[in-house]
Amino acid sequence: MNHRKILFWSITVALAGFLFGFDTVVISGADLSLQALWQKGEFFHGFVVMASALWGTVIGAIFGGIPTDRLGRKQTLFWIGVLYFVSAVGSALAGGPLVFAFFRFLGGLGVGASTVAAPAYVSEIAPAKDRGKLVALYQFNIVFGILIAFISNYLLRNVGENAWRWMIGVEAFPAFIYTLMVLTVPKSPRWLLTKKNDRVAAAKTLRLIDPGMDVEAEMQRIVAGHDETDK
Repeated sequence: MNHRKILFWSITVALAGFLFGFDTVVISGADLSLQALWQKGEFFHGFVVMASALWGTVIGAIFGGIPTDRLGRKQTLFWIGVLYFVSAVGSALAGGPLVFAFFRFLGGLGVGASTVAAPAYVSEIAPAKDRGKLVALYQFNIVFGILIAFISNYLLRNVGENAWRWMIGVEAFPAFIYTLMVLTVPKSPRWLLTKKNDRVAAAKTLRLIDPGMDVEAEMQRIVAGHDETDK
């Protein structure tokens, strides 16, 4: 069993959780500045400007299973990173509340979809005895992202009148790193078998996970388990 690679892949995918936590909390540092800047009513400010990411999160969580199944876990995780990056840059550069809300909504879609795709991917590459611990990395990274967002907001609070832009825009850096890193992880062998029926690619991934594995037996087990679930 290649524990080092499995751990690296799990940590990489769990970074989606870090961005989840960071994105959710970082907006709190910009709240008062945005209200003073755009002078919108309390309802509009709360329901549109501040809550736009939340609406995206709800939709992303509800429908995140669709791209996760159709595009695959890896491809979905990549586009989640793109959404985080575009959201951070677009929100930081926004010239008005509706543009800001639109880009925050995109980030929310990434947050919601990550709650589906990341745990699914990790559970499908992790050995049974380590599955709980490795999936928990995603949950840990949510909390860690929240902590770092608070620290980041504190450190950037006095950089000038555009401090709120820096607070929100700084997320682009970890989002970019995550997006590049997720390109290095293999596709889920379970998805390759059950959704694409690609036994060659699935066997290749399984050998990366465990060079000594009886690949044919493992593929039969995965397919049998999927068939049993579908009954």
